[in-house]
Amino acid sequence: MYKKLMILTGAMLMFGTMAWAKVITGKVSDSKCGAAKHDAACVAKCVAAGEKYVLVSHGKVYQLDAQDKFADMGGKMVKVTGTVKGDSITVASVSEASMSKMKSKM
Repeated sequence: MYKKLMILTGAMLMFGTMAWAKVITGKVSDSKCGAAKHDAACVAKCVAAGEKYVLVSHGKVYQLDAQDKFADMGGKMVKVTGTVKGDSITVASVSEASMSKMKSKM
């Protein structure tokens, strides 16, 4: 009985946590340039100079906690899964967004 209760509790916690996760699609930029339109080379230069990666989605700039997950994604459209609180995202995963899927949502 105790084992079943522990399994049920674990499953509820796991699925409850997943319910809070949100998927946001946007462009990877840097904290200096924010929502300004620029390319991957500009983002790389700013990050190398000490700026942080940010996500720009629908004109809003989100701070990202897992900076290492965004290496080589500067200037690209990505899909970020994580927990959003205000203007910050606690990142669970990030992947490059498919442009065909992006166009169908626009």
